[in-house]
Amino acid sequence: MKGSVFALLSAFAAVAVAAPSAPGWRFDLKQERSGIVALESIVVSPTLVVFFDRASDDPLQINNHSAWGALWNLETSTVRPLDVLTNSFCASGALLSNGTMASVGGDPNLFPGNPAIKPGNQAIRLFEPCASPTGDGCTVFEDPVNLHLLEKRWYPSSIRIFDGSLLIVGGMHEDTPFYNTDPALSFEFFPPKESAPRPSEFLKRSLPANLFPRIFALPDGTVFMVANNQSIIYDVEANTERILPDIPNNVRVTNPIDGSAILLPLSPPDFIPEVLVCGGTQTDTIDPLLLSSQTPATSQCSRIRLDEEGIAKGWQVEHMLEGRTMPELVHLPNGQVLIANGARSGFAAIASVGDPIGNSNSDHAVLVPSLYTPDAPLGQRISNVGMPSSGIERVYHSSITLTPQGNFLVAGSNPNNRTVVGAGVKFPSEFRVQTLDPPFMFANRPKILNFPEKLAFNKRFTVPISVPTELARPGAKVQVSLMDLGFSSHAFHSSARLVFMDATISRDHRSLTFTTPPNGRIFPPGPATVFLTIDDVTSEGAWVMMGSGRSPPTLV
Repeated sequence: MKGSVFALLSAFAAVAVAAPSAPGWRFDLKQERSGIVALESIVVSPTLVVFFDRASDDPLQINNHSAWGALWNLETSTVRPLDVLTNSFCASGALLSNGTMASVGGDPNLFPGNPAIKPGNQAIRLFEPCASPTGDGCTVFEDPVNLHLLEKRWYPSSIRIFDGSLLIVGGMHEDTPFYNTDPALSFEFFPPKESAPRPSEFLKRSLPANLFPRIFALPDGTVFMVANNQSIIYDVEANTERILPDIPNNVRVTNPIDGSAILLPLSPPDFIPEVLVCGGTQTDTIDPLLLSSQTPATSQCSRIRLDEEGIAKGWQVEHMLEGRTMPELVHLPNGQVLIANGARSGFAAIASVGDPIGNSNSDHAVLVPSLYTPDAPLGQRISNVGMPSSGIERVYHSSITLTPQGNFLVAGSNPNNRTVVGAGVKFPSEFRVQTLDPPFMFANRPKILNFPEKLAFNKRFTVPISVPTELARPGAKVQVSLMDLGFSSHAFHSSARLVFMDATISRDHRSLTFTTPPNGRIFPPGPATVFLTIDDVTSEGAWVMMGSGRSPPTLV
């Protein structure tokens, strides 16, 4: 029965793909390949994206061995290797208040092809701000003896919080086959603030499917967390956990039963936070050999408003157009959310269910993305009208990120333990890179002509702009978004954030005046990208330092 159901779904998808797409949205396959499986990606400058993979036998070479770090150039669509010492497989990361990218945790295992490699599960990798648009001279710094986490962590999550430092959550200590059976049940900070990790009852309760918890810095300085099917608000300053309602209908949403989640756009004056959680699977955490690559993923999305009234109401349920495990949710500058990647059935991890497809625990990749419109009526928020098929199956270990250019960089996928390619491999190691280009990429766009290097909190700024004639009309919808583009890993975009700023355009359409957020709890101090959107046509982003640019911890 399951096979026939998915055969019908596949037939339906083929018909849907054959339909003509609306003007504009398109996937663009790049000529150069990534060289490593881009299972983690983070924008680190207006022109550069850092990719990380596991230490493996990827084709990109550095110092006579396979690379597992790389810099992707957004202007030229080319790649160059980065020399990485520790195994970054299944790590997390974010940008600090001074602009340094910190990658934390990773794989404890070594790789025979590189005798110099070090274990990654206590690692901290730093990529300092890179002034070169091509990455010349920019490297990853590591010192495993003197610079390391307090606790071993593989599959952790991390976010930048209100003082520009990282909060690092959960993970596991060593290699486990599927569930988190050797857990790191604690929180810590980078730079470190204490001599020992903080124990967490929440992480203990949410075992065994609680890897890569979905965590979000809220506008009051607390942190919302989802792991397995449970949720809390964690008060960083008081070190207390407030239990919130479970995800409805026994749906589980963190690795190895991956859904995704996102903090919806924050708007002045109240900046009331809402979180959206989509996908995963409605299942009990049973022996993985009793699970199947054909177990249908859920189509459920659950949304909660995180003020007292919203918490009392609990989760509001709506549905995607299809079930998805391992989707990723990513902001658009106009406040919509892209739902991309993933599969209609199965689970994360590798070759651990009873009937893997090759090595993949999942099957029936979803090729057509959808758009979620947060302020549309319930039941009308999700659509894929006009959205194209990627043509490339991106399941476990894929990544996607919004770029400063305004489109999405899509790469990765590898539900295998090493590089596996060739005829007859349904889910190979994927080195092809695409962009997903919104319609405004092919239109006359507004331009931010000049922009400060730094923005102070709670200040008004005026910058020069140009506006195409067709957008310079009375009553046009103007949006100015301050964005953290996030760190993509394992179906979650950690630290991703969109804060709308009050803004007006002058009568002559030559200047834009906007007011920055009141403090670093609304937008944690650190790098940001500012976009101007007029009637859903978005400018290229302006890369800026929100706050002083000081090293963490800092409140300005």
